[in-house]
Amino acid sequence: MYLIDSNETKKKLTILYNEVCKGLFGAGTTLLKIEIEDQFITFRTKHRRTPQSLALECEVPALKREVDFQMSQIFKKRIKELLEQEFTVQIEVILRDYDYVSQWSMTEVILAEN
Repeated sequence: MYLIDSNETKKKLTILYNEVCKGLFGAGTTLLKIEIEDQFITFRTKHRRTPQSLALECEVPALKREVDFQMSQIFKKRIKELLEQEFTVQIEVILRDYDYVSQWSMTEVILAEN
């Protein structure tokens, strides 16, 4: 079963995405665009820069990149759990790329075929 591309679905997805962001990073996104097409759900997001992130970036940039990578892995795990619970879908994979300089991210959720 795939998701229906509706305003209601996108609203639920927005709430879930921001819930995970707030839980992990202490803030939601400043911009969030969602596209749903067949088994693909795409999130285009602009994130807020936290004071902790800025401090690490200035003082220990390599550690900042490692923290960003690990947090992205945790994010994917949590968003997968919530999406599968809320929408009763099976997720094949979640791909996520985050650019720490610009604070933009792309998250692609690929639902498993029935």
